[in-house]
Amino acid sequence: MYTQNQLENLLFLDIETAPIAPTYDRLPERMRELWDSKMLRYQRQEPDKDAAQLFLDKAGIHAEFGRVVCISCGVIRFEEDGIPKIRMKSYGGEDEASILQEFGQMLNKFTREKDGRSLCAHNGKEFDFPYLGRRYVIQGLEIPYALRVQGKKPWEINFVDTMELWKFGDYKAYTSLNLLSAVLDIPSPKDDIDGSQVREVFWVEKDYERIKVYCEKDVITTAQVLLRMSRLPLIDKVI
Repeated sequence: MYTQNQLENLLFLDIETAPIAPTYDRLPERMRELWDSKMLRYQRQEPDKDAAQLFLDKAGIHAEFGRVVCISCGVIRFEEDGIPKIRMKSYGGEDEASILQEFGQMLNKFTREKDGRSLCAHNGKEFDFPYLGRRYVIQGLEIPYALRVQGKKPWEINFVDTMELWKFGDYKAYTSLNLLSAVLDIPSPKDDIDGSQVREVFWVEKDYERIKVYCEKDVITTAQVLLRMSRLPLIDKVI
């Protein structure tokens, strides 16, 4: 599916997000009213939950009501014996603007160093890539070149999505990274927390290191999935 050279030109990434406020009642009044309208769809599916509980459960997945709390990324390099290793870098903490600025500087450098470089994430086209773009706009920051998709033709957008690859043209299916890693006999990235727990770890425990470790595991697993799809050895070293 992908050659060693093509894989070395991918930046694998994952983001973790949390609601923009620790609780529903800490939202500005205007945003509370807008959330009340937004969450009507969720209430039809979960009628036992009110707006406050749905905010805790769902707000983080919407860029308008959520924020980026960690971005982890990695690049693969192959040893002389053909065994891949991955170099990791993460940006996280309380200051979303700083996270986005530092990641953007790195991303611009990565994509400008060599032609043909792309971003890779699991479900990235539906979540990670657009979420990042929206948060750059909300924070009033310059959008990194690789995320500027406006006006580009589909084949000009350098995004690789492992979930899309797994669909093989099927538009109905959603396959989680955890399920795909199980099917492909790759260790699970969900051995500590999962995405639904990031809000509490961020706002209540304030354990940013724990979020970073979890985010990096998702990046490594995404890379492992693409290696497996390409019938190449799995990563044996993180540097």
